[in-house]
Amino acid sequence: MIHRYLVAIGSNMRVPGIGAPHRVVYAAAIALAEAGNVTAVSSTGSSRPIGPSQRLYANSAALVETAVEPPHFLRQLQQLELRFGRRRRGAAWRARPLDLDIVLWSGGFWESRDLIIPHPLFRERPFVIGPAAEIAPEWRDPVTGLTLRQIANHGSRD
Repeated sequence: MIHRYLVAIGSNMRVPGIGAPHRVVYAAAIALAEAGNVTAVSSTGSSRPIGPSQRLYANSAALVETAVEPPHFLRQLQQLELRFGRRRRGAAWRARPLDLDIVLWSGGFWESRDLIIPHPLFRERPFVIGPAAEIAPEWRDPVTGLTLRQIANHGSRD
């Protein structure tokens, strides 16, 4: 069975050998091909950080198709983050070279100790919903029943 995932991509740190956050996001989108078939990648934008970090983020989203189940796909994404220099210890919301989040999955819902799909906060984050709606405007949020385009348009009026 082939699973489709919507993955949010973010960076707000330079990575040696790659460069500034926008280049990191671009390189990560290419590297996602190791985890599955990348069928679409959004444009890259910038956003303010949430929490204490002072550095602007570069943000994008990708659609990935793969035969692996969500927990295994999450591990693949975490391994990719490690390769880009991500360390998971320390303060939450700190600067990070690469952040990959599973936002939506073609199977609808998934909940375990380490993973919740849909991502619980994606509807509140324009830096996620904008790129997501760009590449998958008709994908419906299984919680609200709204398309990503509808969620993005609703948020832009607030």
